[in-house]
Amino acid sequence: MAQWQQQPGDRLVPDRVRGWYSAGWILFGLLPPAVAVFDASPARRYWVLGLLALIALCHLALIARPDNPVLRPRTYLAVLGLVLGGTSYLLDGGAAFYMVSLPQFWLFARTPRDAGTLSAAAAVLTVLGSTLGQGWSPQFLTGNVVLTMVAYGVGLGLGLWVHRFVGQSNERQEQLTAELAVTQEELVAVYQQQGAAEERERIAREIHDTLAQGFASIVVLAEAARAVTVTDPARCVEQLTSIEQTARENLAEARVLVGSAPESGVAPGSLAATLRRTLDRFVQDTGLTVTAELRDMELDQRTRVALLRCTQESLANVRKHSGASTVGVILTELAGVVELEITDDGRGFLVEDSHGFGLDGMRRRLAELDGELAVTSSLGDGTRILASLPTHSQD
Repeated sequence: MAQWQQQPGDRLVPDRVRGWYSAGWILFGLLPPAVAVFDASPARRYWVLGLLALIALCHLALIARPDNPVLRPRTYLAVLGLVLGGTSYLLDGGAAFYMVSLPQFWLFARTPRDAGTLSAAAAVLTVLGSTLGQGWSPQFLTGNVVLTMVAYGVGLGLGLWVHRFVGQSNERQEQLTAELAVTQEELVAVYQQQGAAEERERIAREIHDTLAQGFASIVVLAEAARAVTVTDPARCVEQLTSIEQTARENLAEARVLVGSAPESGVAPGSLAATLRRTLDRFVQDTGLTVTAELRDMELDQRTRVALLRCTQESLANVRKHSGASTVGVILTELAGVVELEITDDGRGFLVEDSHGFGLDGMRRRLAELDGELAVTSSLGDGTRILASLPTHSQD
C-alpha cells in the first residue's frame, strides 16, 4: 500500500476535531466499561480500571506530545490493542469498546498497511478475550465476535477510502501550489517589466522636459550669437552667457537624472521665485513680453517639480511653435487646488490634432499626482494651458 502523506505524529485532522473525538472516546469508550465493572469482584474491577487508566494516560500523552520520543504512535496502538483484549477478557466482551477505539488506528498509524494490521490484531485480541472469558463453546460466532468482525471490515473499508481521498486532495493541493508558484513567478516578471517600462518612460519624460529643452535653447542661443557676432558684440556676449548658464543647468539636471544629486532644483516653498527666474531667462533669451502673477505658497516637492516642468515645457512650445509676442503666467491657489495658467497670443493650433510628447508628458506627470491638464487653442487665437493639482502637505 502507498504511504500516508503525513509523517508519524502529524495530525491528519484539525485539533478541534481531534479534541472532540478524544472527548467522545472517553465518554463512550472508557466510561461504559468503567461503570460496568463496579459490580464485579474487586480483583477484576481493579484490573479493568487500571487498564482503562493506563490507556487514557497514554492517549492524553500522545495527544499533548505527538512527537515525544518515548510513546510513539505505533507503540501506543500496540498498547491499545492489548488493553482492548484485556478488557474484553475481564468483561466477557469488548466489541463496543473496540468499535469506539477503531478510528485511532487510522488516525495514528503511519501507513494504511500499519492501520489495517494493527486494527486486525486488536480485533483478534478482542475476539480471543471475549471467547476465553466465556470459555470454549461450539457457538463461536457470538454477538461480540460478529460485531467485532463487522466493525473491523467496515473500518478497513472506510479507512482505505479516506486514505485515498486524502491522497487525492494532497495531490490536488500540491498541483495547485505548483501552479500558484508559477503564476507568482510570472506576475513578478510582469511587474518587473512594467516597472522597467514605467521607469524608462519617466526618464524619457525627464530628459525631454530638462536636457532636451536645454539643448534646444543652447542651439537657438548659439545661432543668435553667431548672427550678431560682428554687428552687436554686446548682445553676442549676453547670448554666450545664456549658453553657459543653460549648459550648467543641464549639467545639474543630468546629475539629478543619474542619481548623483538631490532631486530637482526647486527649494522648499520657493516655486514662485523659481518661476520668476525661469521667466526672466525666457525674456532674456527670446525678447518676448511676459506678464506674471505668481502667488507665494508652500507646496510639496513633487508638486513644485511638476508645475516647474509644465512651465518649462509650455515656454519651450511658445518659443518653438507659437510665434507669440506676449506670454502670461498666473499661479494661484483656490479651494485646495493649485492652478498654473500659461497663455500666449500666438498662432494657436488644433488641440485634437496634437499628439506631441510634451503635452502627453505633462498630462501623465500631473495624473501621477491626481492632477489635470486642460489645453485650449484654435488657429489664430493663441493657446491657454491650465495645470491643476490638489495641494499636498509640505515635505
